[in-house]
Amino acid sequence: MTTPVKTQRVADSGRRYFTLAEAERALPYVSRVVQDIVATYRKAMAQQQRMEKPTQAEEEDFAAEERIRREYDALVRTLNAYVDELSAVGVELKDYDQGLIDFPAQHDGREVYLCWKAGEDKIAHWHETDAGFGGRKDIALLKKQTQATG
Repeated sequence: MTTPVKTQRVADSGRRYFTLAEAERALPYVSRVVQDIVATYRKAMAQQQRMEKPTQAEEEDFAAEERIRREYDALVRTLNAYVDELSAVGVELKDYDQGLIDFPAQHDGREVYLCWKAGEDKIAHWHETDAGFGGRKDIALLKKQTQATG
């Protein structure tokens, strides 16, 4: 059985905090949305590059330029809808290209993030709110701290 990280469901601010068990239960859904975000983001960036550096034929064809812009705008709208889905769950997207996600949590009376990146099998890392991806630590350290203080 997974030992949940000490958390509160909702803080006074109204912000949602996840236990490790809650974040792991949400992960199948979140990971599907993140896959869509990464794929859509990459398509949008490719379209943006086409707008910034069109081929000779695209420069000469006003209709092609407009089509590329419309496709880009549609991709951005889709991307925003996916990000809104994550926000509705209470998850924070940190990197569109890598599919980096933070689940807000609380540990020992302070806010921390349970951290997951596309391609990872489970939530295996956490970090302080000011540390970011580079400050990721193994989730086992958080569990040990919880068991030592709990």
